[in-house]
Amino acid sequence: MIAEYLPVALFDSPVWNSIVYLLGELVIIILVLWVILSFLIGCLIALSIKKKKMYLPKLLRPVLTLMEGTVKLFCMMLGVDSAQLMEFLIGIDNQMNYSAFAKVPVEKRAVFIPLCLRSAKCPARLSPDVGISCISCGKCPLGDAIPVLKDAGYMTFIIPGSTFIKRLVKKYRPQAMIGVGCLMEVKEGLALGRKISMTTIGVVTATDGCVETTMNYDSLMQAASIGLEKPLSMPKKE
Repeated sequence: MIAEYLPVALFDSPVWNSIVYLLGELVIIILVLWVILSFLIGCLIALSIKKKKMYLPKLLRPVLTLMEGTVKLFCMMLGVDSAQLMEFLIGIDNQMNYSAFAKVPVEKRAVFIPLCLRSAKCPARLSPDVGISCISCGKCPLGDAIPVLKDAGYMTFIIPGSTFIKRLVKKYRPQAMIGVGCLMEVKEGLALGRKISMTTIGVVTATDGCVETTMNYDSLMQAASIGLEKPLSMPKKE
């Protein structure tokens, strides 16, 4: 009979009540600190976007990884939309990966370009080994950009999706990569880079879509020039 009442007596004891009370206080303190930190990080992001200057990126990246959902909520309250936040996160990753990327020999780097940037009238064919083999037909700017990248030593691929990236990384084993795409694609590419321990730089296209999207090719050349003695540039049109 004593054993039947032991659990009840234990839970009704002053010691147990004190433990539960302390645990409740601890949870409340953690929640309050979480909200305060999320708000401060949101303010820091909003300020960084407004001033176009990145503040404390080494602090922001790990904190955002842990509490992105709450920070995103406060960012929205402060007038920062999801696209601005995503672009900011990409900027943080690029800045943090800059030094490591610069140390990788150019011949050990790869550039992955989405299929949507090519012309709708592109005559090049898709190969499972390299993606689209650009023939520089002149129908889109890729015909000018890709020879510059290849001449510099980059492995360059025009691919239809992330599955191709995984396949080509496994086959050609680059040590660093530049991923081109829309905001979501670049974010996923940077996440993939972290997952497979590969230094990754993201370049966001100017427009979204599935056909004939556009991008700032100078941004691509700037990213590809990291660590090189001579900056790369698009050929000048006569």
